[in-house]
Amino acid sequence: MHHLLEKHYVNRMGWLRASVLGANDGLLSTTSIVIGVAAAQPDRHTIVLAALAGMIAGAMSMAAGEYVSVSSQEDTEKADLLREKRELEEMPEVELHELAKIYEKRGVSKETALQVATELSEHDALAAHAHDELGINEITQAKPFQAAFASFGSFALGALLPFAVSMLAPIKEMVYFQYGFSIVFLMVLGAISAKTGGSKIGVAVLRICFWGTVAMGITAVVGHYFGVTVS
Repeated sequence: MHHLLEKHYVNRMGWLRASVLGANDGLLSTTSIVIGVAAAQPDRHTIVLAALAGMIAGAMSMAAGEYVSVSSQEDTEKADLLREKRELEEMPEVELHELAKIYEKRGVSKETALQVATELSEHDALAAHAHDELGINEITQAKPFQAAFASFGSFALGALLPFAVSMLAPIKEMVYFQYGFSIVFLMVLGAISAKTGGSKIGVAVLRICFWGTVAMGITAVVGHYFGVTVS
């Protein structure tokens, strides 16, 4: 009964990676844009437009980049599977012993390894080689559309916070409001992603706060000096 209740996190890897990366990027990059613009041009209309443009452009860019990246992974997987299928048709005996060798290296005896390889090959040879030789399975298989939609939605969701703050926060304290709200929500996102992925919450929160502060600090400095130069 215990094994049925076991939690495994690797099956969440695809959508979790895209969603967390998208939300963090949406929040951080849009906040950084707003902070940079606010430091250079303290005008609400300009700040709100910058936040909106950053949110839309960033979400599209994130989705497109994720789709292309995961599609490349999918193409590689398909090419490997096609080559493996051809090899299984042309030299099944060689492939059988190749599979057996993999099990031997994992600590299985030579006789048992060959028996396991034979039985798995009789059931579904391609699936056995895909899983044990190539490392491709249903959990880790590339899914471009799923990754793209997760990235787009999560980026837009993350970017909504700095967009809302840009419309509501006092202009004079805009930079401080943006930084404060963003750090709090970055901490929340870091904790959620760590909890969902089964990793340490404290490390994730500290890491995202540190790099978030660095990113926003740099854009604030750049924006400030740009504003001084323009004026």
